[in-house]
Amino acid sequence: MKLYSLKNGVNPRRVRIFLAEKRVTVPIEEFDMETAGHRAPAFLAKNPLGTLPVLELDDGTMISESVAICRYFEETIPEPPLFGRSTLERAQVEMWNRRMELEILLPTIDVFVHTHPFWAGKRPQVAAWGEQRRAQLVSRMRWLDGELKDRAFVGIDRYNIADITAQVALLTARGALKLPIPDDHKNLARWWNAVSSRPSARA
Repeated sequence: MKLYSLKNGVNPRRVRIFLAEKRVTVPIEEFDMETAGHRAPAFLAKNPLGTLPVLELDDGTMISESVAICRYFEETIPEPPLFGRSTLERAQVEMWNRRMELEILLPTIDVFVHTHPFWAGKRPQVAAWGEQRRAQLVSRMRWLDGELKDRAFVGIDRYNIADITAQVALLTARGALKLPIPDDHKNLARWWNAVSSRPSARA
């Protein structure tokens, strides 16, 4: 088994945090954007989309997409449960993880791709779209701050994959976009301090 990952990649980081929470170690082959090894024919044979992460199983099966990889490990290593314990919790985690993807993670990635100098010449940039998504991200931070008023974690009462998704998004916003959690978002800041202090946060 081997995990193909990307240095500083948002979605690969989701998987690394998930694995750290599961306390499982998997051999990792790291790529980086500058050398673009994940665009080479040898890797495209594993994942024609050229995206990361990708998990290669011992029998040669390839699993791409970060949540799919996490689900594989959830099924094979049930404890601690990061997708919920009961039918209701699993549905709630699914709902909240999707919300974190659509409302927090994707706007963060769009701002990064469309406004950051790193992507100039690598992808087409539409600055106006990036700024529109920045405004949406700021708005959704306020929304999430309200949702966390009466609970410690996203969606349910324990750390779960929805927390991980929001965590990597806001880490990127804080670092690459210089867009930290506003000072008056007390609930979101409390949550951020809690998830950032977990050992898995350094995965």
